[in-house]
Amino acid sequence: MYVNERFIRFTKLVLDIMFFGGIVVFVNLPFILKFLGKYYSSVITEYILLMLIVFGISGVFGLIIISQLRQMMKTVVEKSCFVKENVKSLNIMTVSSFCIFIMFIIKILIMPTPATGIIVLVFFIAALFSKVLAYVFAEAIRHKEENDLTI
Repeated sequence: MYVNERFIRFTKLVLDIMFFGGIVVFVNLPFILKFLGKYYSSVITEYILLMLIVFGISGVFGLIIISQLRQMMKTVVEKSCFVKENVKSLNIMTVSSFCIFIMFIIKILIMPTPATGIIVLVFFIAALFSKVLAYVFAEAIRHKEENDLTI
């Protein structure tokens, strides 16, 4: 087995674990926040509704991003990456990353922390990166289709 195939399998496994683990965390979010509020910070219990909203909505968009990555991995396994479905997935990931960015902007306005600032920056960059990659994939598909017509 080639190194690339092992890496692809490993990446697929990590994405699967993240997806199903994310569902478990999402479902248990109220209990997790209550637990953290008792043992970590009273600020969490003070703003528990805000935290539930921000983390809940962000969690849904995070699961959407991971779901799209899992779909894209299928095209990698099939060795047909430059397809319109991947452009669509990247555009969905752009919107999802931007929504997470907005949710944490709201959080930073109410409850600023250094970690929240980092999350804001990461998801803003992720949204830009996904959009640029969607353009790159769309252009690659266009070139591929032109080449397919000339053969």
